[in-house]
Amino acid sequence: MLVGIITTMKSRAVVQPFPPLTPEETQGRNRLKAHVQTLAGTIGGRDAVQYQGLRKAGDYIESQLQSSGYKPERQSFSVGGIKFDNLEAERTGAEVPQQIVVVGAHYDTAGGLPGANDNGSGVAATLELARSFANEKLGKTVRWVLFANEEPPFFQSPGMGSYVYAKRCHEKGENITAMLSLETIGYYSDEPGSQKYPIGFHPGYPDRGNFLGFVSDFKSAGLLRRALKSYRRATLLPATGAAAPASIPGVGWSDHWPFWQFGYKALMLTDTAPYRYPYYHTAEDTPDKLDYDKLARATTGISAIIRDLTSH
Repeated sequence: MLVGIITTMKSRAVVQPFPPLTPEETQGRNRLKAHVQTLAGTIGGRDAVQYQGLRKAGDYIESQLQSSGYKPERQSFSVGGIKFDNLEAERTGAEVPQQIVVVGAHYDTAGGLPGANDNGSGVAATLELARSFANEKLGKTVRWVLFANEEPPFFQSPGMGSYVYAKRCHEKGENITAMLSLETIGYYSDEPGSQKYPIGFHPGYPDRGNFLGFVSDFKSAGLLRRALKSYRRATLLPATGAAAPASIPGVGWSDHWPFWQFGYKALMLTDTAPYRYPYYHTAEDTPDKLDYDKLARATTGISAIIRDLTSH
């Protein structure tokens, strides 16, 4: 995933050190860590080649959603004669249920690698958020969706799980008011020079990889600004945002991209992956590499975004 270049909403200064995690964040951190350990440590690689791992991950996600009180459904589809599943759970809105916010993450990994950060972190946050909202009364509907097949060879193709899902939403005429893609969100560093950028990126961006990145196309820039505002009110973990043309390579490198193809506003939240994370797409992407305190803080901020987007 690549951060955009054109319209920027940069990080505010952060007060260091952070205050202690709240009791709720501490409990959430422990659950996040347990999810990542199960996905990347116990199950491991999960894709079309490591197919049993993919099936086990789907079963684990389903059981976790059930334990939070949901009745998850599987959207099954076939690519090349192989069956894949997206998993969906819904909290129906009390006031305008036809307006839907989708929060999603892909649960497959690249090349059968462990995928603790990419994308065990995004799956863990989605499961934790689903748990925290399970009994809340929301104005709009929220859907928690875990996608198969984000990674190559399905990436940005009709075989991508999020493409299959967004296409179904479009065909059904569903009013998806916002989509958040949680993509590789667990690695942070305060070291100078730890954050890199593509050639030509604006030099004023932070050189420390201690923020959560918000990425959108121009059509979703309003969503990006609203999300940043909600996030920054809820957590001191910094955030930096950028809106850019979808044609810039990397701006659409996750599960938000298919939603753009079908006319929906969508946003990627990311630690910027290869521009920060030294273990990206390697066998060293293991659970011990993640900063679970900051992942918990990021999840707090994302929770505030969802609460705002689902209010009426």
